[in-house]
Amino acid sequence: MAKASSSTLSAIGSIAAKVPEITIYFWLIKLLTTGMGEVASDYLFEALNPIISGPLSVIIFIAAMILQFKARRFVPWVYWLVVVMVSIFGTMAADVVRVGLGIPYIASTVFFVAALAGILITWYVKEGTLSVHSIYTRRRETFYWLTVLITFALGTAAGDMTADSMHLGYLPSGLLFAGVLAIPAIGFFWFGLKEITAFWFAYIMTRPVGASFADWLSASHTSGGLGISKGEVSLVLTVLIIILVAFRGGTAVKVTEPEPELAQVQQA
Repeated sequence: MAKASSSTLSAIGSIAAKVPEITIYFWLIKLLTTGMGEVASDYLFEALNPIISGPLSVIIFIAAMILQFKARRFVPWVYWLVVVMVSIFGTMAADVVRVGLGIPYIASTVFFVAALAGILITWYVKEGTLSVHSIYTRRRETFYWLTVLITFALGTAAGDMTADSMHLGYLPSGLLFAGVLAIPAIGFFWFGLKEITAFWFAYIMTRPVGASFADWLSASHTSGGLGISKGEVSLVLTVLIIILVAFRGGTAVKVTEPEPELAQVQQA
């Protein structure tokens, strides 16, 4: 009978439990983080000099990511801190492409779509699966967070493209993306859409939904928004995230795929 090495057992045990189960609370917190990151990024740029807010956000983002990779198990506050910082960092990345480099939103949207497709294809070719239930190696965890980062940048660019470049406004953009977000849910529950496809489709779409509605809340009346302070919107969303994470932060996802390493562990 095959025996797994202690290093294999340690690696699988430490990585397998570092992403949460997908529940309604997961999606609620995810939507809140998308909106919070969008508005918080804009608020930081307005309240602080970009020379300060930019590097500061990057430092916190890197620190949160180090905590996540060093954790031996799923820790709700660490995981969601990373998601929040990815949201802020992803927004900044999309804004730098548009404002700093002067690249149109449609071009940056196409770029991030291509980047996301490239990461997902590479992930699948290398690992044979995109399931969050199979993330128990450091490389898969890296692919996971790269995908998450690009989805946030893509969502920001796409939301701004429809709201600004296509002149739909923030609220119509939010409603448009909410309608698109319903597609994977309907496909999964009623038409047999595969779980992995439905998950990543929904994950990608939550970003422009949350970002568009958050922008609508904080945008000025002349821009079609409600004119609520960006600081106030960021604070309220942050408080809601903290409450949900504290009480419903989630439990670790269970690895279910019969990978070779897991088969060795089960036989040991």
